[in-house]
Amino acid sequence: MTKHLRWAASLLVVFAVQAIAQEHYTEGPVWRVTLVRVKPAQMDAYLSSLRQNTKPLLDEQKRQGMIMDYKVMLKETQSRPDDWDIAVAVQYKNHAAMDGLTAKGEAIRDKVLGGKQRDQQVAQQRTEIREIVSSELLQEVTLK
Repeated sequence: MTKHLRWAASLLVVFAVQAIAQEHYTEGPVWRVTLVRVKPAQMDAYLSSLRQNTKPLLDEQKRQGMIMDYKVMLKETQSRPDDWDIAVAVQYKNHAAMDGLTAKGEAIRDKVLGGKQRDQQVAQQRTEIREIVSSELLQEVTLK
């Protein structure tokens, strides 16, 4: 009996927290934001790689409805020497839109880049010109 009461109380707390949150905002799309630090004197090479390899993939994903949009942003200020330089943000309709994304993405990768081997070459080249600072999953909200 005690076990059932604890379970019910836990469930009630979860719903209460969600209700309080929903009082303040409406959930919107989900963003995957990757912050990148480009190695010295490699900005042109990295931007070229994004334009030639990433942009076609994201454009095709958008065309097929896998993603809603994407943005590439350059950071114009620097807070510390090891700060990030570029943010790549990919917008998904919601969390459910990310289900099965790997298989769908691989199919598009094979179509656009010509296969896994080319993708691995691009990834290897990028390790020489940039570092991933972080990759964050963010929920966009609209305040009520």
